[in-house]
Amino acid sequence: MGKTLKMVAITMLVVLFLAGCTSSKESVTPARQGETKELQVFAGAASKPPLEEIATLFMQKTGVKVNLTFGGSGAVLSQMKLSHQGDIYIPGSSDFMEMAKKDGVVDPKTEEILVYLIPAINVPRGNPQGIQSLNDLARPGVRVGLARPETVCVGLYGVEILEKAGLADRVKKNIVTYAESCEKTANLVALKQVDAVMGWDVFQKWDPAKIETIYLPPEQITRIGYIPAAISNFSQQKELAARFMAFLTSEEGKSVFRKYGYLGSVEEARKFAPGAPVGGEYQLPAEWQ
Repeated sequence: MGKTLKMVAITMLVVLFLAGCTSSKESVTPARQGETKELQVFAGAASKPPLEEIATLFMQKTGVKVNLTFGGSGAVLSQMKLSHQGDIYIPGSSDFMEMAKKDGVVDPKTEEILVYLIPAINVPRGNPQGIQSLNDLARPGVRVGLARPETVCVGLYGVEILEKAGLADRVKKNIVTYAESCEKTANLVALKQVDAVMGWDVFQKWDPAKIETIYLPPEQITRIGYIPAAISNFSQQKELAARFMAFLTSEEGKSVFRKYGYLGSVEEARKFAPGAPVGGEYQLPAEWQ
C-alpha cells in the first residue's frame, strides 16, 4: 500500500511539472505573436512630411513599424548599396531611381509613381529681395542656395533649368551654400540664410508661414518631376514591403500627399508645364560635379 501511495505521489508531481511547463510556454506565445515587424525605407527628403505621416498611419493599421532614413536621394542610395539593406527605395526624382535600377538595387517591376513635383524658386515669406524670375537670381548681392546636384534631386533639376536658361555661370557666382537634402534646402529659406533657392513648389506647403514659391514660366520648366518608389532587391520581406507600397498608392496614402501640396496626377502637373517631358534623366555637367 505504501508503494502505491508513493507511485501516486510521484505521478502527481510529474503531472504538475508538465502542466507548469505547458503553462510557461503558453504564456510567451502572445508576446511572440505580438512582436512588431519592421520595414526599412530609404527615401529622398523630398517626400519627408507626408511619408512620416503615412508611416504612422500604416503602423496604426497593421502594427508594422516603418523605419525611415531620409537624406539626399543619391546619399541614401549609396547607403543601401554599401549596407545591402533596405526594403523600399523612394528617391525624390526619376534620375536616382534609374541609377538604382542600373545598379540592381531595386526590382524595376515593382516601381510606382507616387506624386508629381514642379521645380520652382523658393524665397522667404514676403520675398524681401523682390525676386520674380531666374534672372533675378543673377543680380549682384542676391544670396542663392542650391542642393548638391550630384546627390540631391532638386539640385539636379536646378542645374538643368539654369543651364537651359543660359544663366548657370551668372547664378553660380551667387550661390553661397549647397544643401545636402531637399529638407535642408527648404530650411535655408525658412531660416533666411539665403534670399532664394532652386526648389520644389511644395516647399511652401511644408512651412507656409516662412516659405513662398515663385513659379517659373512653362517654357523654363525643363521636366516635370515625380517621386517614385520600388521594392529593394535586398529586402527579405518583399510581401510586407508590397503591402506598404499598396498603402502608399491607396486613396488614403494619396490624400496625405495632397494635404502637403503634392500633385496626384500628371494632368495636374501639366497645368504648370504643358509641353515639358515627365521624369527621365539629366546628365550633370562636369563643372557641377
